[in-house]
Order: sequence, then C-alpha cells, then structure tokens
Amino acid sequence: MRTDPISDMLTRIRNAQAVGHKTVVFPHSKIKFELAKLLSVEGYLGAVKESGKETKKELEVDLKYKDNKNISPKIQGLIRISKAGQRIYVSKNNLIKFSQGRGIIILTTSSGLMTDRDAKKNSLGGELICRVF
Repeated sequence: MRTDPISDMLTRIRNAQAVGHKTVVFPHSKIKFELAKLLSVEGYLGAVKESGKETKKELEVDLKYKDNKNISPKIQGLIRISKAGQRIYVSKNNLIKFSQGRGIIILTTSSGLMTDRDAKKNSLGGELICRVF
C-alpha cells in the first residue's frame, strides 16, 4: 500500500509548524508544487523553492507564523478532505455547503487547482483537496 503524497505533504507542514521550524522540505511533484504556490499566494506559506537534482527534486517551503518567535503558526488547521479511498467531488451548486466562511478550501478542477472563492467565481466544481484555516 502506498501513502497519499498530498496527505504526506500536509502532515509535514503541520508537524514542522508544531515544533517551530522555519522551513519544511518534501519530495517534488507538480500537484504539490501547485498546492504550495496556492497556499503561498493566499498568505498561509512563505516562499516556495525547488531544489535538488533533476532526478530527485525537492520542494523547500518557508513557513509563516503570526509573530516573529515561531510560536503561533499562521495555519491553525490543515485538513485533507478527499482521500485515496474516498474521493469527494462537489458541484458548483454544492460548493457553498462546504465553505463555512472560515479559511479556504482548495479543490482541483478542470482548470487546475484553485480556492473555493475562485471556483465559485468561475462556476466550477471539482474534487475537494483540503481545508486550510
């Protein structure tokens, strides 16, 4: 059985913030890179850098905290919604039920990864990836 790479990435971010690390490193993939960039644009993560050789690329992500002492992380909750054993898809009409006004929901659509706000604007549904608050 293989582990879910997105769940692994989210767990590494949660664990690194829990102990106060400034950066976190995980294996590179296109979807992880897009997810990290999206979280960076939304203000939950800092800079996203690609490093390593072509055969073994890694992503290095700077973590953000509410203060300068690395005590209170910017991300209070990071929850994986759709899992390998149970995919959860939502239509554009049902997207409102999942977003409760606190934080963002990231979903993958036919137009790529986007937040729930962007999906509502573009009238798109898709697979729910995670919830960040």
